Amino acid sequence: MTDPLCFDAIGFAGGGNRCYWQSGFWEAFNGLHPQKPAYYVTVSAGAYHAAMNLAGIGHQVRSAAFEFAARNLPDSDWSRVWKGKSPFVVGELFRTFLTDHFNQSALDALKAQSPILMQAADLPAWMPPSIGSLGSIGAYQIEKLLTGGAHSKAGRYLGLKPRWLSTHDMQSPAELVEAILSTSAVPPFMAVGHAGGRACLDGGLVDNPPTLRLTETEKNGGKTLLIFTRFRRTPPLAPNRTIVGPSEDITVNKFTIGDANGLRAAYELGLKDGEKFARNGVI
Repeated sequence: MTDPLCFDAIGFAGGGNRCYWQSGFWEAFNGLHPQKPAYYVTVSAGAYHAAMNLAGIGHQVRSAAFEFAARNLPDSDWSRVWKGKSPFVVGELFRTFLTDHFNQSALDALKAQSPILMQAADLPAWMPPSIGSLGSIGAYQIEKLLTGGAHSKAGRYLGLKPRWLSTHDMQSPAELVEAILSTSAVPPFMAVGHAGGRACLDGGLVDNPPTLRLTETEKNGGKTLLIFTRFRRTPPLAPNRTIVGPSEDITVNKFTIGDANGLRAAYELGLKDGEKFARNGVI
């Protein structure tokens, strides 16, 4: 008998540190209903959480993240401005953290799984990254005020287009790290990405949660699961699409590096919600 809670494609939305909820949800849900979709489509921090879990290093990476956050380091250092750097330290720290944990063994493990398509946003050829960053993020903030941010696509109005970076095409851990950074590139918090030698920004600026690829599967009769991270928001509904999100508001700051309790609370809520969904099909 076919498991009604197995899906043909699965999407991980973005949300910064809220995505620790996804890690807990996935651990509990996948533990009871092992998934083998044709692909995963991920964006921003959702790509990071999908990768750590599918590579089998979720516990290791989360433990290291919680331990680092417990140091309560400040999120900004304004002396960096005099060196021509962003005052927000999360970007450089995240690169180092990813490099430490996503090695060749992790990449090999990901290649043995269904491909993860990490969604980045490509800039028009004529548009400097600085202009693209300011314009897209400004448009996103306006869009969020008008729509509540349940589905972000503001960057498309400025000519940004989605590009999907597949784990099955990556040749080295460095490429994997660059892809995760590129799908998460939100200046000034995270530097402009350069996946494949091309400048790109956070894929959430053109489609968050990532529905464009899911729609292709749904139109062909495939069942999809969209793992959202916002509380009481409604992303786009569609036939054959199941949407899950947190049962409580996740209050941890999206970009903070010093809130271990907030990260852990998001993860533990995900465990609870994932188990409930696995048993009942709802949260």
